Amino acid sequence: MRPTSRRMIHDLDATGLLCPLPVLKARKRLQSLNAGDRLRMRANDPAAIIDVPHFCAEAGHTLVESSEDGDTQIYVIEKVG
Repeated sequence: MRPTSRRMIHDLDATGLLCPLPVLKARKRLQSLNAGDRLRMRANDPAAIIDVPHFCAEAGHTLVESSEDGDTQIYVIEKVG
């Protein structure tokens, strides 16, 4: 029988923080996670719409999902290897 892998989802509330703090906090949190774990980050900095996808592309992480809840953006980032 093959063991199932479980992805841990960690939350980061970066609302109220301005550029570059949301990305810096996400980078720091992702460092402590295992490969395959996911970080769900909430941010309301308008620059995050550009910064978060760029950070994921540069760092090699996967931006699994991005959505909006009112004026707050929600990002789900999967840590890669």
